Amino acid sequence: MIPLPETRLTDIYEKDYYLWLVKTIELVKNRNVNQLDWEHLTEEIEALGNEQRRKVKSYLRQLLIHLLLYHYWENEKPYCGRGWQEEISNFRYELGLLLESKTLYNYFLKNIEEVYKKSTKKSNRNNTIICFSLS
Repeated sequence: MIPLPETRLTDIYEKDYYLWLVKTIELVKNRNVNQLDWEHLTEEIEALGNEQRRKVKSYLRQLLIHLLLYHYWENEKPYCGRGWQEEISNFRYELGLLLESKTLYNYFLKNIEEVYKKSTKKSNRNNTIICFSLS
């Protein structure tokens, strides 16, 4: 009986991403680098880094928008203030976790001015604010 050829890792990536992850992890743990799907592995590692940077910008943007809303929208504070405070606390926490990485902290510092400008535009566009009470 002729053995069937083992499915290439590249082919698995296209059909079953999770299986590709499991097999890739196994190959890395066993230091079997010759069988790795380098092209997709590189893409995935780059995507992880991009996702972390996107999260930094997103949490920073949301934090700044809510800080600006809380500070400048006095008429809405009685209705929205508690919700804004809760969101501010949550965004600070999530951003703080990401900024434990020195590289992401430096990325944060490099992008804070740009994100602030976009946040001020967004908070100024909120002419009509609808607040929902969760209590």
